[in-house]
Amino acid sequence: MRKYLFILSLLISFGAICQEEDRPKVGLVLSGGGAKGLAHIGVLKTLEEQGIKIDYIGGTSMGAIIGGLYASGYSASELDSIFRTTQFDILIQDNLPRRAKTFYEKEDSEKYAITLPFDNFDISFPSGLFKGQNIYNLLSRLTIHVSDVEDFSELPIPFFCIAANVETGDEVILDSGSLAKAISASGAIPTLLSPIKIDGQLLTDGGVANNYPIEELRRRGAEVIIGVDVQDSLVKRDKLRSVFEIMSQISNFRTINDMKEKAPKTDIYIKPNVNSFSVMAFDKGKAIIDSGAVAANNMLEELKLLSDPDGSLLIRKPVTKIDSFNISALSVEGNNTYPRAYVQGKLKLDYEETYNFEDLNIGINNLSATGNFERINYQLIPEDENGNYILAMQIEESENKMLLRLGLHYDELYKSGALVNLTRKSLLFTNDVASLDLIVGDNLRYNFNYYLDKGFYWSFGINSRYNTFDKGLLLDGIRDTEGLSEFQDIRELEVTVRDFTNQIYVESLFQQVFSIGVGLEHKYLKYSSNTFNDAINQSQELVLANDHYAGAFGYVKFDSYDNKYFPTKGVRFDGDFHIYLYSSDYNNDFSEFSIAKGSLGYAIQPFPKFTTRISTGTGFKIGNDESQVLDFFLGGYGNDFINNFKPFLGYDFLSLSADSYIKAQLEFDYELFRKNHIIASANIANVEDNLYTTGNWLSMPDYNGYGIGYGIETFMGPLEAKYSYSPETKESYWFFSLGFWF
Repeated sequence: MRKYLFILSLLISFGAICQEEDRPKVGLVLSGGGAKGLAHIGVLKTLEEQGIKIDYIGGTSMGAIIGGLYASGYSASELDSIFRTTQFDILIQDNLPRRAKTFYEKEDSEKYAITLPFDNFDISFPSGLFKGQNIYNLLSRLTIHVSDVEDFSELPIPFFCIAANVETGDEVILDSGSLAKAISASGAIPTLLSPIKIDGQLLTDGGVANNYPIEELRRRGAEVIIGVDVQDSLVKRDKLRSVFEIMSQISNFRTINDMKEKAPKTDIYIKPNVNSFSVMAFDKGKAIIDSGAVAANNMLEELKLLSDPDGSLLIRKPVTKIDSFNISALSVEGNNTYPRAYVQGKLKLDYEETYNFEDLNIGINNLSATGNFERINYQLIPEDENGNYILAMQIEESENKMLLRLGLHYDELYKSGALVNLTRKSLLFTNDVASLDLIVGDNLRYNFNYYLDKGFYWSFGINSRYNTFDKGLLLDGIRDTEGLSEFQDIRELEVTVRDFTNQIYVESLFQQVFSIGVGLEHKYLKYSSNTFNDAINQSQELVLANDHYAGAFGYVKFDSYDNKYFPTKGVRFDGDFHIYLYSSDYNNDFSEFSIAKGSLGYAIQPFPKFTTRISTGTGFKIGNDESQVLDFFLGGYGNDFINNFKPFLGYDFLSLSADSYIKAQLEFDYELFRKNHIIASANIANVEDNLYTTGNWLSMPDYNGYGIGYGIETFMGPLEAKYSYSPETKESYWFFSLGFWF
């Protein structure tokens, strides 16, 4: 019956003719539904094919995002291209490229599995799993051509969207201001994405309040309404397997009941069959978009009554693509703690340079990586017709100054370890951070860091660490056996290594990937063993070293790897020079000496999912010091070893030692599934005293090792198992590593 009344009303409206001034005003309402909302694009394609002009658009959540972009001027095919090439599962998670982080921030983000606000020593939880910054960046870029439009009724198609006030639960109609900010607020999925502040209100996903705003669309003048409903249906109990699914089901109670009333009020009601897709199934985008087109084609009889015979109603001004622009001025709001100069420094903003969106995103990522800001909103407002824009930023500073962070790890050297970290920002100065790691498990350790970030000026830092582990050492690998004659019946000593190091340094940073620094160091080293000796029938402590050292150091670092543990592209260089000027000289064999070392790595992905990594490293001692505790020890597998311990496949940890070494490694990494890696490795090395003075560093390698392993990237860090073999010793070793290294 509704169908025939609709046809009759159209015939009366048209008056047997189809002219612009006589046709009814058509409104389009798009519901929320997460990834299911991609079906809206398929519907829009059909509407365009039928020559149907839309006069008003209202949307909620994903309907607001699709509707807002369409209202700004994008065609359905352009939206199809945009959303099919966007990896939303990555975008939602706020993943920042490593190049956006300083070296301190890189180390910080690659150590902890869980981070919780801990202000006033009270554990709390963030307002959302993710901030949604990357989504906002994308929407800001896509809407730059209408960034000067404050009133959404002045868009190519008048538009509004719905958000929900977190404090009251009331619906909030957004029809002015920043389009990118408005549709971001409407799509801020509760618990997944943090709410957004607009005009003093804290706003979240509009589906909470009104997921199908047909009444508002009618109030604004729509005479015929096309509605697209992609909301979830209620599911059976066997489908409710997670907290998120149960919360979605509860949220759907109200929206499904609302649709019983709203669906009959819709002149052309389109319900795509998206029940088999989840609200996060962005990887099924093509199928979801196609389902929207199928549903719209099922309504062609009604839709054709709205068609323009010659298609003249659908002539739309193309979206102006802006690839580069000049930023002539910067305005910043909301920066109560961090000065404008700090913001500008992180943005690397130079008014004399031409920018593109990649440059701007790098600057925004630099700000985000500091963790000092809850949200960074911005608009590029045209200043003139010469491509000059004002960068207007609205910053929400993070109120969390203290953080509790946790991590877990296991490897074959340190064994099991649980990491508890306390971090305090703005402890003494606005842009400083103090961090204390306490590691409990098989080996008690701690790390303390204080860092005063001065951006691209000279920054200041203090480090203090205590590190210990036990490891069996072969006596024939210890070159100085004086004092060990009574232990000659023992082939291996179980040695306890204790390291207590304190550093003070300054460093300067360039382009986030290059740093140079100098500093002073105090180091206490003790190597001891309580090995039982059958020859003297007693257990006693054997002290191999027990010294305090004082000296200075300098370093140069370059790191453009895209991933610390499984890099697919980039270069990493680490050069270090230490000079030791003083020792307490426990063994009476100290003289001033220096240690120079460096490593270079290169990663490239010649084919999809296949990565080749080449790395090399070397080091040598300068001077006549006879102690061996700061020599180079090679063997094992892993990251972040202290002092001069170096990994080398085919040999156990600390198996090879000398005052100089040179090695090279080749790796082939195939990503079998997403974040699942099969890695084949080969390494060679020469390890001996005075390697460079004898010229033996040019000789054929004395040591070889090979390995094959499997690695998985998880939120806890990499999980790896690696089998290695050496043809020299005919021995093999398994190495296991679980979680981030610390």
